[in-house]
Amino acid sequence: MLQRNIAKTVIRVAIVFHSGYGHTARQAEAVRRGVEKVPDVSVLYLTSEEAKSRLDDLSGADAIIFGAPTYMGSVSAPFKAFMETTSSIFVSGAWRDKIAAGFTNSASRSGDKLSTLMQLAVLAAQLGMHWVSLGLPPGNNLSTGSEADLNRLGFFLGAGAQSNADEGPDVAPPASDLSTAEHLGERVAMVAQQMARGRVAA
Repeated sequence: MLQRNIAKTVIRVAIVFHSGYGHTARQAEAVRRGVEKVPDVSVLYLTSEEAKSRLDDLSGADAIIFGAPTYMGSVSAPFKAFMETTSSIFVSGAWRDKIAAGFTNSASRSGDKLSTLMQLAVLAAQLGMHWVSLGLPPGNNLSTGSEADLNRLGFFLGAGAQSNADEGPDVAPPASDLSTAEHLGERVAMVAQQMARGRVAA
């Protein structure tokens, strides 16, 4: 009977993101597709502007995946504004022990995306959350590799994507980066389920 009840537990995963030109929004949509691959999981999908007034709704999520473009080696200003609204969560501890993960996009292959992912991970740590890594080996790092490999940019902390500065979101980021983001969404949803089952079993 216990196993039957656990299987029916519905997990809620939130995605909070900012996108300046539409490229990071495509990445966020891929993360959402990944989350939706996992049965018994619902998605709360918010821009960072929307999220500032919906902290209570986010408090009801089991996992929150943060996403922002990398501008000048940092999260974008609108996403930073959202980060600062979570100071009340820092005080209340409302997001303690939730799952967290992150993704980012920039025009350059590196573009200091790691700096942005680290900012997102530190935010999660300050809020007492459990960070989930990308969980993929680096792609395209052998002579037999290709640009179609998952994690072709070689990030570990979260999902990275690269969009050429002269291409619109209709063609960038490339399919491999979107598949990498999809993998992150699926991984987070599965980890959130595992955590929830552990709590129920305990």
